[in-house]
Amino acid sequence: MSRQHASTANGASEPRHARRVVAMWLVASAIVDPLFYFVAGPHMPPGDMTSSAAGAQFDFNVLTMAALPVIVGVWIYGAYTLLTWRAGRGGPDPVMTPTSRSNIRIQTAWIGTTTVVVLSAFVFGTVELVVPAGAGGGEGPQPIWTPTSKTVLPVQVIGQQWKFTYRYPTYGGFESDKLVIPNDTTIAFHVTSLDVIHDFWAYQLGVKADANPGTDNVAFTTTRAVGKVTVRCDELCGIWHGAMYNYGEVVPKAQFQQWATSTEASLASATKLLPPFAWSYTPSANGAGGSFYPDNVDAFSKTEVYGAGAVSAKTAASKSS
Repeated sequence: MSRQHASTANGASEPRHARRVVAMWLVASAIVDPLFYFVAGPHMPPGDMTSSAAGAQFDFNVLTMAALPVIVGVWIYGAYTLLTWRAGRGGPDPVMTPTSRSNIRIQTAWIGTTTVVVLSAFVFGTVELVVPAGAGGGEGPQPIWTPTSKTVLPVQVIGQQWKFTYRYPTYGGFESDKLVIPNDTTIAFHVTSLDVIHDFWAYQLGVKADANPGTDNVAFTTTRAVGKVTVRCDELCGIWHGAMYNYGEVVPKAQFQQWATSTEASLASATKLLPPFAWSYTPSANGAGGSFYPDNVDAFSKTEVYGAGAVSAKTAASKSS
């Protein structure tokens, strides 16, 4: 658009539409972004119970604040064009005039701005992965980003059709069907499976990691507040996948210590019957309907035999003929 007002066919002065739209966009963005950050931002999921949850909430808020001006800009431009260049009833359709032309400055500003936004998002995302030692997702058996804390509590998460159980290797390796972890503590979740692929999703903790058979998938987080936790399976794992959930709790350190030591003592006799603690387990006949069962090899059960039966020489000969 030229520096001077363009003249229409009837001699009327044409307003500076670009300046109008930009001015409205700047005012609307200056209102919408702070409103979202201070009013809605603190309540965005998954909350701030842990470092990874707070990080996910912060990332979500930052990216939303970057997206809101774009959304507002599209809405303002669309509304402006509809109101300014709409065709009147019975009147001629709006068409391009000799004064209509492209604007190299607007094009250059658009390309430059979008490039800066995309590169900034790349840098922001990378920093948000490296600095907080991951984003609460499973990093496999050899995590790339690890916490700096010298005291990390390991908790093993075992998925099976259709439940989660939790083992505490630093407390004799006892197993519980309820997740209990201490506050103000860095936790290393070692996620594995006894049968098919599951997914450990501790919503309020901001932790989500696949549970794969034969694999130790590690995810880190640091607890910051006490509260209830909902755990769900987020990987389709069979007919009762939708019912595969349980609950946990973040408690004060003293309460956790009391619970862990008392539970270790009360379950000592049952813990002796469990397979020796390992970071992953080969599914066996005592698994939950999964695979991996070797033919006629039953490591724990003395009454059931899984797999194909032995084939006699006579049967094999008859089949070959």
